[in-house]
Amino acid sequence: MNSIFDTRRYLIPFRTGLLPQIFCDTLVLGSGVAGLRSAIGSSAKGQVIVCAKDSLDHTNTAWAQGGIAGAMHRDDTVEAHIADTLTAGAGLCDIDAVDLICRQGPNRIQEIIDWGMQLDRDESGEFLVGREGGHNASRVYHSGGDATGIELQRTLIDKAKSKDNIRLFDHCFVIDLLTQSNKENAPVLGAMTWHPKYGLQVIWARTTILAMGGAGQVYRETSNPRVATADGIALAYRAGAQIADMEFIQFHPTTLYIPGAARALISEAVRGEGAHLLDHAGHRFMPEIHELAELAPRDVVASAIVSQLAQQGGKHVWLDCRHIHHFKSRFPGIYNTLQSFELDPATDLIPVHPAAHYAIGGVRTDLRTRTNLPNLLAVGEVSCTGLHGANRLASNSLLEGLVMGAIAGEEAANRADTSPVLPSQTVSVIEHSNHAELDLDDVRSSLRSTMWINAGIERTPTKLDDACTMFDLWGRYTLDKIFEVPEGWEVQNMLTVGALIARAALSRSHSIGAHQLIADPAQSQPSSPQNPLHSIWTRGSTSPLYTNRISTIDNSEIPDSQQPIAEPKSNPGVSNN
Repeated sequence: MNSIFDTRRYLIPFRTGLLPQIFCDTLVLGSGVAGLRSAIGSSAKGQVIVCAKDSLDHTNTAWAQGGIAGAMHRDDTVEAHIADTLTAGAGLCDIDAVDLICRQGPNRIQEIIDWGMQLDRDESGEFLVGREGGHNASRVYHSGGDATGIELQRTLIDKAKSKDNIRLFDHCFVIDLLTQSNKENAPVLGAMTWHPKYGLQVIWARTTILAMGGAGQVYRETSNPRVATADGIALAYRAGAQIADMEFIQFHPTTLYIPGAARALISEAVRGEGAHLLDHAGHRFMPEIHELAELAPRDVVASAIVSQLAQQGGKHVWLDCRHIHHFKSRFPGIYNTLQSFELDPATDLIPVHPAAHYAIGGVRTDLRTRTNLPNLLAVGEVSCTGLHGANRLASNSLLEGLVMGAIAGEEAANRADTSPVLPSQTVSVIEHSNHAELDLDDVRSSLRSTMWINAGIERTPTKLDDACTMFDLWGRYTLDKIFEVPEGWEVQNMLTVGALIARAALSRSHSIGAHQLIADPAQSQPSSPQNPLHSIWTRGSTSPLYTNRISTIDNSEIPDSQQPIAEPKSNPGVSNN
């Protein structure tokens, strides 16, 4: 194995004919907003199985403190929501994806309200609407102040459980997608799974919907839960799916910084209520950097914090909430977290630091959630539709999960009356490794530190190149091994996706959005193209393809080595900031 990109097709050896077999019409991998909304939609026809890696509610969705963005208020318009999304995306958004999701969003939010989701209201019964970073209007809706994700997760689980033809499998680790062959663009037939009680199982499906969340755990500093180990992107990559824009990782500007403790998110909504960022001298620095100050797009705020730390030293800046008199009632969950560390937002400054928060890139899909692999759909954070461009607008992710989840469910339901689900005699043979073994815990810790230091908020070509070299080394001694438990498979997935992020970042030679490239000493900072392109990666390739559109999947892209990056005509209405 000469490179991490030579990764084998399957993680384990198996013969499907010797394993327990389960059949369904639609297999949904993931139990967050996108997965459950897909399952509910696909249950209109046929049998549906949902696989959750942990408990059903242990997802990025449930951890979401922020709200759901949608143009539902009388003082807002869909066109304004579209404009803010395009601006945050720094010229790389697919306009068709932005238009679709912003326009369908209000109906999907109303639908989830009709299903029982409780959004915050004022004393007169009107919905409370807030404003978050990058939004020029108040259009973000919350539940329980800072518990939107928990309430959305509850509502969708209850709705899914009400459907007799949806089976919910918790603690079901998805190891790999099964394909008809190992050839390019082979149809997906289901998945290989592992359960602590039942062991290995094969689930065959007419349609498989990938909704396995993001990749935050590949970074040492992250707001993501422990389960977000990039499994979905990695297994799609091994199966031959196109992976887009992996260099764009959004770093949330404000997570609670307590040495030795896991990073706890301090929601964007806190700054929406008027909280200020202060340096160690007590100076409020954001108004000098952006006209929206603390409500600038997240990449701007995160980069500004990093610059402050570089200038003044220290590990964090301060978030000043002392003037927000209703903090306890508005943000009860955050308040309780602060209290557990003996911090009182009424009297204390809160130490905050950026952390990896959201994978903007992922499995490339069209606007019907279809990938380049027949029978495989992808939705939510694991996917890349072009909605977010180079930097996600705050609170657009839950909205995307609802809108695209509904579309995926409709796509799957429409296929339920077609050809029957038939098993395939798939065999995976893996030769014994002659390489020494590395300590898994050490590899996990080292790769996370490397990603934070070398492929974090501010990157240089030299650091990215070093990261790629280290991933090749770790991969040589880890990706060729056979593991029998999720801890091993997770590290293999994290290695694969970490390498994709680092290689994609190294290949993009200019700063844009969440990809902040700093020139090495003695090098001039390269100029940015007016109309940047999306990067596309496939299994086995060491350089990307480029395209001007994510949501139209064809095979017309040509390798980077053959292409002088001739930029397409600018999309109207896109801001190249």
